[in-house]
Amino acid sequence: MQLEVGKTVKGVVTKITNFGAFVSLEGGKSGMIHISEVSTDYVRDITAYLSEGQSVEAIIINIDANNRIGLSIKKLLERKRAMKQPDEYVPSGKQEQSFEDMMSRFKSTSDEKMSDLKKGLESKRGSGYSKKSGRGL
Repeated sequence: MQLEVGKTVKGVVTKITNFGAFVSLEGGKSGMIHISEVSTDYVRDITAYLSEGQSVEAIIINIDANNRIGLSIKKLLERKRAMKQPDEYVPSGKQEQSFEDMMSRFKSTSDEKMSDLKKGLESKRGSGYSKKSGRGL
């Protein structure tokens, strides 16, 4: 089997360390999934995601000069998510949005609220109450 960057491979987790998991691939080769490449979520404890003997599918993200193979489950998940059709059913009832989209929506909502607050404060400034003269209510 020819191994190349970008190819999807299957294997079995043979060893777990605090920095990643070693995976035995078809053809007698082995690769490593760094802890940062296990999930799209932040991974504090890799054993919460992987266990020895578990079958995994990953993408080859690099092969260095010493023929060490770097693997990524996270990139595979991102690739599969990108390949979804926009009208595909999402169980939560909402389409997933990127962080930038959510921040853009938050900023525009925040700007509108701040604008409304400023307008309200400006209209109250000329209300007729004056501390110096004691006039007003």
